[in-house]
Amino acid sequence: MDLKPLAVAVVLSTAMVGAQPTAAPLPSTDLRFGAFSARFAEDGQFSLKGEGWPAFAGTWRRVGDTVEIATTAAAGGCDKAGRYKVRVDSRLTLDVVEDACVPRRMILDHSSWRPAGEAEPIPERKIVRTAASGPAPLPAAGSAAGSWPSFRGRDGSGIAERQALPDAWNGPKGENILWHTPIPGLAHSSPIVWGNRVFVTSAVSSNPNATFRPGLYGDGDASDDRSRQRWTLYALDKATGRMLWERIAYEGEPLNKRHIKSTYASSTPATDGRLVVAWFGSQGVYAYDVNGNFRWKVDLGRVNMGAYDIPTFEWGPASSPIIWRGLVILQCDTQADSFLLALNAETGETVWKTARQELPSWGTPTVAETPLGPQLVTNASNFIRGYDPKTGQQLWQLGGSSKITAPTPVFGDGVFVVASGRAPERPIFVVRPDARGDLTLAAGTTSSEAIVWSRTGRGSYMPTPLIYNGILYVLANNGVFDAYNLKTGEEIYRQRLATIGNGFSASPVAADGKIYLTNEDGEMIVVAAGPEFKAIATNSMGELVMATPALSEGVMYVRTARTLFAIGRPRPPAER
Repeated sequence: MDLKPLAVAVVLSTAMVGAQPTAAPLPSTDLRFGAFSARFAEDGQFSLKGEGWPAFAGTWRRVGDTVEIATTAAAGGCDKAGRYKVRVDSRLTLDVVEDACVPRRMILDHSSWRPAGEAEPIPERKIVRTAASGPAPLPAAGSAAGSWPSFRGRDGSGIAERQALPDAWNGPKGENILWHTPIPGLAHSSPIVWGNRVFVTSAVSSNPNATFRPGLYGDGDASDDRSRQRWTLYALDKATGRMLWERIAYEGEPLNKRHIKSTYASSTPATDGRLVVAWFGSQGVYAYDVNGNFRWKVDLGRVNMGAYDIPTFEWGPASSPIIWRGLVILQCDTQADSFLLALNAETGETVWKTARQELPSWGTPTVAETPLGPQLVTNASNFIRGYDPKTGQQLWQLGGSSKITAPTPVFGDGVFVVASGRAPERPIFVVRPDARGDLTLAAGTTSSEAIVWSRTGRGSYMPTPLIYNGILYVLANNGVFDAYNLKTGEEIYRQRLATIGNGFSASPVAADGKIYLTNEDGEMIVVAAGPEFKAIATNSMGELVMATPALSEGVMYVRTARTLFAIGRPRPPAER
């Protein structure tokens, strides 16, 4: 939004019940809240500003238990009065009564202002582990062949070859649908697969009308759904879709809010064939063996992920756990404190914890085997970072990312690719794994010894990029699909997809020279991989789809808003 003064007439009032002491004066010093500054000056001048937002400027005067602010005329309801409850103690707290001015209300409602320069206190985070008493030995993992163990499969690549999937299917008509199973509740988490089981999570609300809002829009509102939930993990038979078991990890009211487009179960579980681990944000991290026996729980306390500039806008978590060499690794970047955490997969005990100065983020971490050894890479706003996954020691950092980051880092053909899609940066970075130190590019440069190439204005907001056969594919929320030469950064093509609908949140996956792109309306587009764009088919699931598909042994598992589908060619009974 342009930084232009907007007219306001704001009335801030305390609710009075009977006789009350004289209202405390508003502080006249510079105040801070999130990315905003405000001032109620003693001479009656008022100002409110924040980078990228309208600037409000005018005068104020105290009238009894109210404060009246007046500025020059403006449109959009900002020339009308806005009324807020006000409380002054160690900070100035405002709560809306009525205000037709949307940007002003977004900033001020539920805001809590402190003197500028005074640091926001960060409460101590306590990590509490609860373990099963005398657990039985873990079952054997079995073969990893055909597994899709975490978000976007093995190593987060989004690729599984030799699938021989059909080009055409139809959810409502049952064409090439091997089975479909209703899944209660709301969740954007993706299915995962190991052996003969498929695992999914969900948050089942006590409110039968609980929902989310798909689409291409910029609203940052939190959902008003604070209903009692059952956070649940399900195991299904891979061949038939029959429910094998379900476990309610936690039941109660949510400890944080969620974005109106999100759910209370947007984090994908992870498995190593012995354990399955689900992270339900402020409700905790839960581990069960693959037969459904409880192993441990780790309570991280309240994790508040939301708008970097307006701390009261809570959006909820979405980063997913990964399991690597016996460690459960979590990326937890919050409004208060940010850290990476590695837990012993068998016991839930903390192996290492690395603090970091970060804004809230939603990307899943990635571990890749590089010529110099394993490397853990995280996507976040202040810095993209590389770590030693064995110890949590930071190896490198790269600035220049967006203020909101959701895509997962990917590794392929010897390089890491990290992208994010919030304007104005919207970068794509291609990073060599042997880089160390601060890799931030100098102004006006797009490459270095550490950065193979980079672009701004082309990164994806939600979908994670795909590296496939030497080409980097980037899918934007609005359906613009880009292909780049991975080695050089040269644009191969830029194509607006014919079917966009409510936009794209699910990440691309690939198999056998084909790429599968799923929009939020449940239209799945099959595209030929390669230097020339070629659409092969568009197939309807008949339901909203926000989750990324899973691929395993000739079947694509698609989680819709209400159902888990298995898509594949019909098989003789003996092969089922």
